Amino acid sequence: MRRDIFQAIADPTRRAIISLIALQAMTPNAIADNFHTTRQAVSKHLRILTECELVKQEQQGREIYYSLELEKMKEIDKWIEQFRRIWETRFNQLDDLLSTLKKQKKDEN
Repeated sequence: MRRDIFQAIADPTRRAIISLIALQAMTPNAIADNFHTTRQAVSKHLRILTECELVKQEQQGREIYYSLELEKMKEIDKWIEQFRRIWETRFNQLDDLLSTLKKQKKDEN
């Protein structure tokens, strides 16, 4: 079953896992050490992240390391970019309005 990326990142634990492995590849045990939950719960989150291709597995000897799949993160960023432009425009408009109000208040004094 292919999962939706946004469904996967909706969970705060999965977002925290993404943040951890963004810095370096980690084993499931190393990831689980950062949470107050069971290794099995972390494995379930990793499975979901793997199914939606946000993380990839790499076998190194007896260990499996999980790392972030950057191309999929770019897909999320591309979707968010449209909103970022809207927010920046609105913040700029708000900044202009506040500057105008501040100037008017200064002129009144």
